[in-house]
Amino acid sequence: MAQTTDPKLRQQVIYSIYVRAHTQEGTFRALIPDLDRISSLGVDIIWLLPIHPIGVVGKKGSLGCPYANRDYRSVNPEYGTREDFVALVDAIHQRGMKCIIDVVYNHTSPDAVLLRDHPEFYYRNPQGQTGNKIGDWADVIDLDYRVPGLWDYQIETLTYWAKMVDGFRCDVASFVPLDFWKRARAAVEQVRPGCIWLAETVHQSFGNLARREGFYSSRDTEAFEAFDMEYEYDIREAFDAYLSGKAALSHWLDMLNFQEAVYPPNYDKLRCLENHDQPRICSLVAEEGDRDNFTALLYFLKGTTLLYAGQEFSCTHTPSLFEKETFPRQGRNISPQLQRLSAIKHTVLDPEDHFVARADDEHHIALLLRQKGRQKKLGIFSLRSQGASVPVPAPDGAYENLLSGAPLTVKDGRLFTDGRPILFTYEG
Repeated sequence: MAQTTDPKLRQQVIYSIYVRAHTQEGTFRALIPDLDRISSLGVDIIWLLPIHPIGVVGKKGSLGCPYANRDYRSVNPEYGTREDFVALVDAIHQRGMKCIIDVVYNHTSPDAVLLRDHPEFYYRNPQGQTGNKIGDWADVIDLDYRVPGLWDYQIETLTYWAKMVDGFRCDVASFVPLDFWKRARAAVEQVRPGCIWLAETVHQSFGNLARREGFYSSRDTEAFEAFDMEYEYDIREAFDAYLSGKAALSHWLDMLNFQEAVYPPNYDKLRCLENHDQPRICSLVAEEGDRDNFTALLYFLKGTTLLYAGQEFSCTHTPSLFEKETFPRQGRNISPQLQRLSAIKHTVLDPEDHFVARADDEHHIALLLRQKGRQKKLGIFSLRSQGASVPVPAPDGAYENLLSGAPLTVKDGRLFTDGRPILFTYEG
């Protein structure tokens, strides 16, 4: 684990914004009036999807993908100027939040400034042509980190942006050499002490495929040497299998227990129900009561919580990365629920808690226990909104559901859940 990682990151909430999709204007300055509302959700960190110019050659859709970066050292003119970007970051800081930006270091667009100036920095296929190792990423070409000069250029770029922002979300970080990230972290620390590093580590099957094909892909256990937080894609396929009915709830929860067992003591997995690459949870879980349980469970999990803009309005459609699609704000507004959950995450759940999960597969109920010393926090989440009597480890007695204020009773070692999420504390 990165030695300077702050375990308090586990208590924090990140809100992810795609500038193009967030407002009708789709600009940096148009975001500023919405920051108070976002902050009120209990958000600590705003993550901006790539802010750089987008490639035109081979672009996807009519506007191109922000992950096809044309110039690492400037901002997308569609979003505004560098001064506009700085104004946005200043406004984020004024509200007590931090700002991290996306860095896409595995590849660039085919018309990137870097290719023009440094063609030697690029991967070449057996025919000597630029290209990418992943065939369906047709709008990008890969970089070659066997070239030392590329390391210097990329680290200089990171230190440039670190003078303005508080951290980086690193796209497909697994495909970029771990030693590069370790060197970059050390260099950036001199400019931005306490810089936040979030790795998009890849799905288990994707990393295995890359290695089978002879390409580099670090393992999640390795990536923690450089990063503070990682995606939970190592077990995402188990979560997806449960949602689709192909696996029992206990399979996913066993994978959560596995993470607790194998990762360093201060590991931090980024927990999300949706993001810009994944379907909206509302498109996968139709019942509101079920989603309330999933959302409460999300905040209870050990790790930093991620919200994708529009999740608070129960959006069903993920905005296209390649077109102009502003997310709607007229769906079911769960902001009060998110505010309450964030407050609990910040005050009740301790970043040093130990974690264990078990499942009632018959009723689709997850029982999650967090504990530090004698202080215990028990979450009971009915993912099909089913009522049931479940065995709990708490002593018999009366308790309060911190999510609703409703009274709870444990009798003969069992508690009845009416299908709504439950969270209570006790000593033992």
